[in-house]
Amino acid sequence: MTEAATLIRLMLFLGLAALLIAAEAAWPRRRPAPPRGERWCANVGLVVIDSLLLRLLTGAGAVGVAYWVEARDLGLLHALAWPRWVEFVVALLALDLLIYGQHRMMHVLPPLWRLHRVHHSDPGFDVTTALRFHPFEILLSMALKMAAVAALGAPPWAVVVFEVLLNASSMFNHANLNLPTKVDRALRRFVVTPDMHRVHHSIHRDETDSNFGFSLPWWDHLFGSYRAQPRDGHEAMPIGLAEIPQPGGLLDLLVQPVRRDAASVRLH
Repeated sequence: MTEAATLIRLMLFLGLAALLIAAEAAWPRRRPAPPRGERWCANVGLVVIDSLLLRLLTGAGAVGVAYWVEARDLGLLHALAWPRWVEFVVALLALDLLIYGQHRMMHVLPPLWRLHRVHHSDPGFDVTTALRFHPFEILLSMALKMAAVAALGAPPWAVVVFEVLLNASSMFNHANLNLPTKVDRALRRFVVTPDMHRVHHSIHRDETDSNFGFSLPWWDHLFGSYRAQPRDGHEAMPIGLAEIPQPGGLLDLLVQPVRRDAASVRLH
């Protein structure tokens, strides 16, 4: 079943990516950041490396752990024996909250920020930015998800659905997509929209440290990290990191966390 889940996720990922890239071309929110070819190659290169390392080092990942604990009746939800639909909803919410918390910690702890700043160093903001994560951050995130799935006893298909939704929502909310104001206002009650998440990629520190949600916007409201709009407006707002104005290609992104530059550590 894990192979089927992997195939489903891959097909949905490729289909949605193609759809959103076409939508970006038809209804762009901002002018594409040059040089787009170099950015896209670096971002896609990272996701290829990330995927290969995950497969090599974690196997079936969080989904595999879910099947393992289900076969042994381990985890909190197995002990509580709630209805399946309740377990499904609880697992989705708990895992999404975990990702929100992990994201906030990436901004707080300097060693984690060194990894996460690879994502924020993208001077553009489009679907490929959703792929731009350092391999060590991806491995750390998967380790946390695997531990959470084991402790929770999350149902396997809840984990599959969560992974699909996480990938889909990340691509959607990074899309350079111009949604009508009324549509954006309605959607962001339930999902993180591109306009909401774009604020998080602002060059201004106070805006970067806001809107941490990937799928659900509710955690930002609940924990006081929500920011409705950027101060400079969506078309004019500067995106990226002032300390890394030219992040470079794939190799530069891979070694970026270990550079000993003065701006690499955030002081809180």
